[in-house]
Amino acid sequence: MFGRDPWGGPLEISHADSATDDDRSRNLNELDRSALLRQQLDETQQSWLLAGPGDVGKKKKKQIDLGCMVVSRKLFLWTVGTIVGVGVLVGFIMLIVKTIPHHHKPPPPPDQYTQALHKALMFFNAQRSGPIPKHNNVSWRGNSGMKDGFSDTSVKKNLVGGYYDAGDAIKFNFPMSFAMTMLSWSVIEYKAKYEAAGELDHVKEIIKWGTDYLLKTFNNSADTIDKVAAQVGVGDTSKGPGANDHYCWVRPEDIDYPRPVYECHGCSDLASEMAAALAAASIVFKDSKTYSDKLVHGARTLFKFGRAQRARYSPSGSDPSIFYNSTNYYDEFVWGGAWLYFATGNTSYLSLATTPGIAKHAGAFWGGPDYGVFSWDNKLTGSQVLLSRLRLFLSPGYPYEEILRTFHNQTGNIMCSYLPVFKSFNRTKGGLIQLNHGRPQPLQYVVNAAFLASVYADYLEAADTPGWYCGPNFYSTDVLRDFAKTQIDYILGNNPRKMSYVVGYGTKYPKHVHHRGASIPKNGVKYSCKGGWKWRDSKKPNPNTLVGAMVAGPDRHDGFKDVRTNYNYTEPTLAGNAGLVAALVSLSGVATGIDKNTIFSAVPPMFPTPPPPPAAWKP
Repeated sequence: MFGRDPWGGPLEISHADSATDDDRSRNLNELDRSALLRQQLDETQQSWLLAGPGDVGKKKKKQIDLGCMVVSRKLFLWTVGTIVGVGVLVGFIMLIVKTIPHHHKPPPPPDQYTQALHKALMFFNAQRSGPIPKHNNVSWRGNSGMKDGFSDTSVKKNLVGGYYDAGDAIKFNFPMSFAMTMLSWSVIEYKAKYEAAGELDHVKEIIKWGTDYLLKTFNNSADTIDKVAAQVGVGDTSKGPGANDHYCWVRPEDIDYPRPVYECHGCSDLASEMAAALAAASIVFKDSKTYSDKLVHGARTLFKFGRAQRARYSPSGSDPSIFYNSTNYYDEFVWGGAWLYFATGNTSYLSLATTPGIAKHAGAFWGGPDYGVFSWDNKLTGSQVLLSRLRLFLSPGYPYEEILRTFHNQTGNIMCSYLPVFKSFNRTKGGLIQLNHGRPQPLQYVVNAAFLASVYADYLEAADTPGWYCGPNFYSTDVLRDFAKTQIDYILGNNPRKMSYVVGYGTKYPKHVHHRGASIPKNGVKYSCKGGWKWRDSKKPNPNTLVGAMVAGPDRHDGFKDVRTNYNYTEPTLAGNAGLVAALVSLSGVATGIDKNTIFSAVPPMFPTPPPPPAAWKP
């Protein structure tokens, strides 16, 4: 029977297709499995399956199954062999490199400022009073002043330690405190440079030797005091011959004459300067909380005493007035208040330091020949630079902004006065600025100005300010740094005499330094007061080299007399050397700039007080 295909073809079922549905299904399943198996086998595996019985072993030997892949045995062996060979070769080369001695190119020598810095710090080691540490590195010095304070029956107090001021054996707290403040300021700003020079521990030890002594000179555990030991030793020889620290020319180790202690019950200038020294040092030693807190407490106590008992520490006729006469104490109020603010974060100190009336009495609003001259006596210029730093980086705003802006502008004017183009100060033909107007001992003022110029240039650069204005003219910070360099270069030997005024630096330097310890040999002989005069008057060079001592300096004609008895040329001082150290470290090494934040470590986050609203409008 034929059926009809609706698409036009017959529906006749062929005989060949008469197999049952089960047979067709079975055949299809076998074909699918065979195809699937072939798809899963790679070519190599298929070749194994298709190979004859004798071929299978040969194929397997030429292949290696690594689990994740199958590779040629020959290729595998070549690869492994190459890796091993390269490893052996590299190891052999490394062995040769390690066994052959190397001649590394030596690092470049330190710059002249770093070299001079190493020596300048040594001066403080030579000036130590009290028990000398074994690592002091000044072979001709020994223990001295071991009865200071105890030998004065009116005081009976331990005043052992500290530093001798200059070529004598007097300990003047006023310049000593200023020296410690300057050293601490330089460490706060340039800690990284001291570290790079390998002198950080040394300078911190120098500062601590000074601050430990200052803490002995008053009751540092009390909140209120009524006196301070201001000086140990006497230098006045105007009353005739008498054994004292200026009449006698003996080594400090051989002193056997009385050393009176000068105490003051009203000394605003001294107390405020000592407060500044302890406050600044507390920031240097902030990682030692116990000692830092002790310094801060002492600074608070001293400043409170200085504010309560208004008087100069050097009244007319006193021994200090002959050598370190203080002309004013308001500049120390600004200076001490600023440092106490940085050490404590207490805004009452900032309020005091920025009081217009105090600034006026300190000389901020009038000129004069010594305006802008920073020294152990006048701290105003240093205070203005320090408070300009506050404005540049924290900008506390009202109610401090007006006076801080004034100080900032005045700082700019002072920096302008240092530039030769303005002729505010005379210069010698050799280029040394005459900040003391041709008077003797000029270098101590020069190094302080060099430090202020250099650190202020770093302040401006750290505040992303390329320079400052002198009237309508703009000057870059490089001009300030160049001023500092030319002055320090003069001191280090770039002068008409081609000599260094820092002992031990360079090939030509003073050999007859006005200094008792350096001028008398350590030979076991103890000389009397007058017996030592033969060493004072000797024409021979000092038997001991006072390494790092910056002498008083040349005259206004670039002249210099290397004569031991003429202290106006050849005597070094603590205050002068502290300024030298600060200037040298600021100029030394690469231009790493200042540490912007450490000085503000105790200052809390600042939210400026908004100014008061204007008065209500009335018609």
